[in-house]
Amino acid sequence: MDTFEDLRENYHRNICAQLLGYKNKVLNIADRSSQRSQQLAEGMLQAMGYPPCPTPPTGQGAGALFESLTRDYLQRALPLLTHIRPGKWSFAVSEISAFDQYEHLKDLATVLKLQPQLQAALGDYIIRPDIIIARIPLTDKEINEPVPVLRGECATLTSLRQANNPQANPILHASISCKWTMRSDRSQNARTEGLNLIRNRKGHTPHIAIVTAEPLPSRIASVALGTGDVDYVYHMALYELQKAIEEIKDESLSDIFSLLVQGKRLRDISDLPFDLAI
Repeated sequence: MDTFEDLRENYHRNICAQLLGYKNKVLNIADRSSQRSQQLAEGMLQAMGYPPCPTPPTGQGAGALFESLTRDYLQRALPLLTHIRPGKWSFAVSEISAFDQYEHLKDLATVLKLQPQLQAALGDYIIRPDIIIARIPLTDKEINEPVPVLRGECATLTSLRQANNPQANPILHASISCKWTMRSDRSQNARTEGLNLIRNRKGHTPHIAIVTAEPLPSRIASVALGTGDVDYVYHMALYELQKAIEEIKDESLSDIFSLLVQGKRLRDISDLPFDLAI
């Protein structure tokens, strides 16, 4: 059986083989105008220990592949924790209105289409996260295994019970936004999505997370600090980034990195499956 160390190494191997590489002699997670960004990116690559991708994708192709590789990592990692967090999980690609806590947004979206002036005032409520993890409602038979605990005379409103959920809408467990880098204002969209998920839910709030490969701590801080819109930011190679920062010996970089980690705003990708099991 794979261990979390195995899965993390395989994740890095795939990222290096398919995604992380040079464009005009600069790694494609680095900012061409920042020497520190380039140094940190180089240090991360060396610490991971795998050769870079010879022909890395660019633009949206890089972002889409990062989403796919991260989703694959989580699909392999979560089953290792079923003894801690049992359940039937689905990795869906869908609008959040397909899930139990947000099904009412379908009606709102219909009204907004018919009333453009309202859409201009209220905005777009349709959120499409990069990675969605949902829990499938349980049948009474599943609930009553291995011993009967329910006869059907109570718990008639909970969404976890399939008998109360005629449409069998899955329950949104986690919304994960993937940001290959944070060099544009679009990285702030993840915070807006998180805020909408919190405000517009009917029921419990799903886990809301960001996964990134951004090497500069100051750019990560722009999303991670001072916000309750996301649970945490997860770095695809936190330990390798830490090693790169230590080798540069830049006190300001070390201070920001320590603030993010010790302040419980930044974690490693290997922490994410465990946090999803809470």
